[in-house]
Amino acid sequence: MKTRFPGRIFTLLLSLFGLFFHSLAGAQTGDGYKFSPVNQYGINLTAGYWNPILNYVSQKSGVKLSLKIGRTSADTTSFVLAREVDFAFTNHLFSPERQQLGWKVFARRKTPPLHAQLIAAADSPVTDISQLAGQEVAFAGPEALVAYKMPYAHLLSKGIDVKVIFGGNMDGALVQLFSGKVKAVGANSQLVEGFARREKKAYRVLWSSEPVHDLALMVSPAVPAKDAKAIADAFVGMAGDPKGLAVIREASRQVELPDDAVFIASDGSEYGAYINFFKTAPAHLR
Repeated sequence: MKTRFPGRIFTLLLSLFGLFFHSLAGAQTGDGYKFSPVNQYGINLTAGYWNPILNYVSQKSGVKLSLKIGRTSADTTSFVLAREVDFAFTNHLFSPERQQLGWKVFARRKTPPLHAQLIAAADSPVTDISQLAGQEVAFAGPEALVAYKMPYAHLLSKGIDVKVIFGGNMDGALVQLFSGKVKAVGANSQLVEGFARREKKAYRVLWSSEPVHDLALMVSPAVPAKDAKAIADAFVGMAGDPKGLAVIREASRQVELPDDAVFIASDGSEYGAYINFFKTAPAHLR
């Protein structure tokens, strides 16, 4: 005996199946997966660096990956926290609470170690961080771990209270410094060096942290393992493919990174310094 489903019930079952399938597949639709890198530069420069890389990775992996960035680094991180994106280039997910979200490191950019810093313009009368008490100091944004949380935590540990100004990204904060609007900037050493070369600016380092690794490439737990592996292999494989290496070199020149700033596999173990920071950081910076 054959069982027949009324049309409406059959349609409902199809709809439920579709929702179930979508939940298994993450955000992979006709538009592909979304990738959100922290805004380390202005929007145009960020897009100019990442779009060629994502185009290569999409073609190589057969899995479409497209850029999604907000106006500021905090906006971009909000996409990650709201589960609106599937891949990220970030160091904003290492706090104990955010580790519970289940995002995993699969690669990192191979660059020299970087440092959290406090800097002033080379011609500034400020030569010591004690002189910053009560002064305006610019930072990239409230989510910036290396360029805000680490240097601001250091100031607080020394009892130095400053007026915090957010620039939206590292370039925005540095523009305020070199225009004379603020006395100093909390910074990511890698980004400061690149900005100084691009804009022909000189600066003085007032404080520098211990070395830490560059940001991590991370994947959401919603992405199926097959797609996550294909994307990871494509990123890491760029270094061994002449076409991929050419893409990285051209993108790196735009932001003043070394030509060999390729992506290498990582299991996340290199990010202990970030995780340890949150164990002693002031509560409002965790």
